[in-house]
Amino acid sequence: MGAEASGTGPALQELVREAEISLLECKVCFERFGHRQQRRPRNLPCGHVVCLACVAALAHPRTLALECPFCRRACRGCDTSDCLPVLHLLELLGSALRPALAAHRAAPSAPGAFTCHHAFGGWGTLVNPTGLALCPKTGRVVVAHDGRRRVKIFDSGGGCAHQFGEKGEAAQDIRYPLDVTVTNDCHVVVTDAGDRSIKVFDFFGQVKLVIEGQFSLPWGVETTPQNGVVVTDAEAGSLHLLEVDFPEGILRRTQKLQVHLSNPRGVAVSWLTGAIAVLDYPLGPGPGGTTVKVFSPSMQLVGQVDTFGLSLFFPSRITASAVTFDHQGNVIVADTSSQAVLCLGKPEEFPVLKPMITHGLSHPVALTFTKENSLLVLDSAAHSIKVYKADWG
Repeated sequence: MGAEASGTGPALQELVREAEISLLECKVCFERFGHRQQRRPRNLPCGHVVCLACVAALAHPRTLALECPFCRRACRGCDTSDCLPVLHLLELLGSALRPALAAHRAAPSAPGAFTCHHAFGGWGTLVNPTGLALCPKTGRVVVAHDGRRRVKIFDSGGGCAHQFGEKGEAAQDIRYPLDVTVTNDCHVVVTDAGDRSIKVFDFFGQVKLVIEGQFSLPWGVETTPQNGVVVTDAEAGSLHLLEVDFPEGILRRTQKLQVHLSNPRGVAVSWLTGAIAVLDYPLGPGPGGTTVKVFSPSMQLVGQVDTFGLSLFFPSRITASAVTFDHQGNVIVADTSSQAVLCLGKPEEFPVLKPMITHGLSHPVALTFTKENSLLVLDSAAHSIKVYKADWG
């Protein structure tokens, strides 16, 4: 019995090694298959199996058409499916064939992961919040929501320091706020879907400027390092740059940066590179989705990835609801489908997908980083702001 058992060890090891080479390795990139992200095995309609990363690399970026690298049969990326026998074999062979995945599961606080340190707001304090921003000078948190006073300002400890922006029908009132930003000189800019305007207040709540009649449906709003204001127009499919004399309350110039978008909503500006990221929601028949488009300061398209492209690197459907940049210029998105926050990497390297927050969120709708590199997430279902910090341990 002992001799039989002792002979089984080497035989099993040889079987595992052979299975890893013959069955569990993508024959295009020669990387081992895995359960997560780009190494997930996918069946092509012809029966050959390649990993998700190779499907994405082989597919045309616009038409998604590709040819099997082995038999040249044509198909589309959306025609591929998980190879269940290989996935089941990975389960049976266990951690001996999946050391990286086992290590990932055993160490949820690996470098780069973010953990929630505290939250503030809550039902009654915030009502269906939609927009989030930081004041560059004071570090105070500004939120647009559906309360009687539409703009709420919190101090660093999460206490309500001030609120303004009355709900009402007057020109200076806010009817239905969608997004908010704070300029370098502490002016608060709100997009109002109720009368399709942009409203500017000083930090104490005095109205300085109301911009009406120029937008079909102003949605996302963000401040540039030069103190300009970038605005998406969801109905017109355009992106605009506003130059405003904020102390005087005068709109100096409006410039159209992009006019060929579908349904742009969220927008972010990198203070490191000046790049502009836009969340676009394609219109028309078929399943909905989102596209993340990143433009250089001269408005050249630097990187782009859509829901299907992201699904090749993540096990569930991704619906981006918010976008921001971190201090290194990486694009960060909130995902309402999996209640997660994901790093897409730098635009020129799209997509290098890495989960940052995978639990504790209900419906994330806005993101921003503090100067201390904490990540603030506006969770509309919890009516609160959640503060996450990187655990580099």
